[in-house]
Amino acid sequence: MPAVLVKDAQRHGLRVKPIDIQISNWPCTIEHEADGSLSLRMGLGYAKGLRKQAGEAIAAARTHDGPFLSAEDLALRIPSLNRKELTLLARIGALNNLDQIEHRRDALWQVERAGKLEGPLLRQDRASLQEDFATRPLQQMNTEERLIADYAGTGLTVGRHPMHYRRPDLRRQHILSAAELKSCHDGQHVRTAGCIIARQRPGTAKGFIFLSMEDETGIANVIVTPDLYDRERLLVTRSKFLMAEGPLQNQDGVIHVKALRLTALTDSALELHSHDFH
Repeated sequence: MPAVLVKDAQRHGLRVKPIDIQISNWPCTIEHEADGSLSLRMGLGYAKGLRKQAGEAIAAARTHDGPFLSAEDLALRIPSLNRKELTLLARIGALNNLDQIEHRRDALWQVERAGKLEGPLLRQDRASLQEDFATRPLQQMNTEERLIADYAGTGLTVGRHPMHYRRPDLRRQHILSAAELKSCHDGQHVRTAGCIIARQRPGTAKGFIFLSMEDETGIANVIVTPDLYDRERLLVTRSKFLMAEGPLQNQDGVIHVKALRLTALTDSALELHSHDFH
């Protein structure tokens, strides 16, 4: 699951960089930093809905003719890119390093403008275009809007984990992070929360469900008894973000929370996907 792998890599110190049409190739690539360290650049192949032909054409045109100058330049040089693909690239921030683009909504506006100029594009009055550019009213996406765009457009985010932004409120409710569970003693009643990244129901587990919940510090393991599953089946199978409460089991450093109560964290519109019952 790419989103989980990226967050695990980041927690281990690897810098992961976003998709950028000025740099990204179709696959992910390794970049050498000035300090001698290595970074991972996400490839265009992670842009959901971008055809491989179009992605490879972007990389080839950039290599042959140099960086793209604007959304118009991109549309002109890669005629195989359709409006939907251009909008996708703008929404996930892949156009942010183009000249005159300040943020994602800015990129979306320029893509829309470029789309309206199909056909007579080269005959447009440049003064008129600059006037439009200078007067357009735009606001940057807020944090949640960017996260939603990232997960919808790529299935992951290279920015902070969604749970990071909820941590202050979770702390006020005495809800522990995955890392904080490691300092709790066996049998201690705890509350923890995270994004469900896996649901497992082994055939030999007598109806017990095992959840893996990820936050910005790591992964917490939660045991759901058959009785609790029967009562909270929809929460277990459909919730993306979940709070689990119950006694902590710490046996030889292997930590689980045996859930007595489950609560959905419902104030996020993010659509994340888990590996279920495998």
